[in-house]
Amino acid sequence: MDKAQILIIDDEPQIRKLLQINLDSNGYSTLQAANAKEGTALAASHLPDAILLDIGLPDKSGHELLVDLRDWYQKPIIILSVQDNERDIIRALDNGASDYLTKPFRTGELLARIRSAMRRDQNIELNSTIQSGDIEVDLVARTIKKQGKLIKLTQTEYNLLALFAKNEGKVLTHQYILNEVWGYGHQNETQYLRVFVGTLRKKIEDSPNHPERIITESGVGYRFQ
Repeated sequence: MDKAQILIIDDEPQIRKLLQINLDSNGYSTLQAANAKEGTALAASHLPDAILLDIGLPDKSGHELLVDLRDWYQKPIIILSVQDNERDIIRALDNGASDYLTKPFRTGELLARIRSAMRRDQNIELNSTIQSGDIEVDLVARTIKKQGKLIKLTQTEYNLLALFAKNEGKVLTHQYILNEVWGYGHQNETQYLRVFVGTLRKKIEDSPNHPERIITESGVGYRFQ
């Protein structure tokens, strides 16, 4: 069985070397890039199974590169950054990052987040469309329609609604949703979930203040119906 390939985009040689050693010793193969230009070229030519992306690159912000990559690359992208402020984290997640890890990080946690992100990616059912009332979720095109009209969603809003649609009628706990959409280590970041449920309701509910689709299960989580 072929090894999963991870592309490391980071301008610090010692970080790239450390990641390479740890990933190689845990059954992955690695590619390395020191800047956005090299990273884009390697991502396009090799289509790796996941990307580890540093925010502080010398030729382009990692945030900008993330947006560029998400135009065509749909596999996991995990952000590695010394920035741990909420604004940077939410910006990255909203632009399509699969997860966000602050430097310095522990190897075990990084490996767990890679496994979690890749598992979510593998669980996407290809050639599948979910119809829930007048809401249609296309898992291949990654689009949402309501009454046949396309609804513009951010990456995170799409991931959240797709998770709800795939579990229609089930009560999903806050921790489960956060782990599935935001990744390992975010189980207690309920502010993310509250904000995105609010924006999602404004886009799909007939009356966002009296939701009939995304139902709050007090103290537990949410249920999609």
